[in-house]
Amino acid sequence: MISIPHKTKQFLVVLIKLLIVGGAFYFIYNQLANNDKLDWAQFLVLFKKNQSVAGIGFILLLSVINRYLEILKWQNLVSYLKPISVSEATKQVLSALTGGVFTPNAVGDYAGKAMFFDKSETKTVVFLNLICNGIQMVLTVIIGLFGLLYFNAQYHVITTKTAAILFGILILTFIILFSIKKITIKGYSIEKLIHKINEIPKRIHQKNIFLGIFRYLVFSHQYYFLFLAFDVDLPYLTLISAVTCVYFLASSLPTFQFLDFAVKGSVAIYLFGILGVNEWIVVFISTLMWFLNVVLPVIIGSYYVLNFKVLTPALYKKEGDET
Repeated sequence: MISIPHKTKQFLVVLIKLLIVGGAFYFIYNQLANNDKLDWAQFLVLFKKNQSVAGIGFILLLSVINRYLEILKWQNLVSYLKPISVSEATKQVLSALTGGVFTPNAVGDYAGKAMFFDKSETKTVVFLNLICNGIQMVLTVIIGLFGLLYFNAQYHVITTKTAAILFGILILTFIILFSIKKITIKGYSIEKLIHKINEIPKRIHQKNIFLGIFRYLVFSHQYYFLFLAFDVDLPYLTLISAVTCVYFLASSLPTFQFLDFAVKGSVAIYLFGILGVNEWIVVFISTLMWFLNVVLPVIIGSYYVLNFKVLTPALYKKEGDET
């Protein structure tokens, strides 16, 4: 095995930090500066017309609550491994978000969180992160399906026959998955996954589900309130069902975090176009949601990434003794 000098390691760590932060900021700038669908003149006119310190504060508060709930979810799940403080959970979540901003389906998020733990705990940390993100995905699918049913009943986007076929395929997929749960691929199987999930105490799962539901309500209603701020006057159920459809349909598409607003924006343009909402308003709201819930946390996460210190085995041992 090739031994890398300590100073070389330090240089590589600094270089990786700068690449992560620099890459994140480049992609953010590129998406904001080169999006020709963002009509800043129209936005400024509407902003001056409806500007409200209380309104802006409320929207920002929802972003803080959204990310704080994600931090609490992570703190709760990691308690299965070892207890960590809210500040430590904040550092891990925001650092991982920054690292995952330009990786497909936020793969960097998993590696980012694992960096804060001993190598022997990597598999467990990745699994816990899978549970953390998985519950949010499950909630998005379940709530999104109900939203899609309501939206389709009102506007007939797809025929009843097509909807029945889609639900039939979904149910058939679940039946097949559980019927072959004992089949092992490279040492992994659905049965083993279920067993591993059941090893985590029920109270942790219950709290994770509760926080996940609360978080979904926060970011979906932030979307809703932004439409109200842009003078979109539609019935609550119609508007919120369209929002749940956007999250449901967008979540099924593989994407990068830095393209998240573009994917959701494209889906939103189609759905809200049916409702007669101007395209530029939909694009702006999707961009604002991305800016408030991804860009701002990434800016804070960049600070943690730049100050990240690689823990040596000795430090791991010291931390273990302290806890």
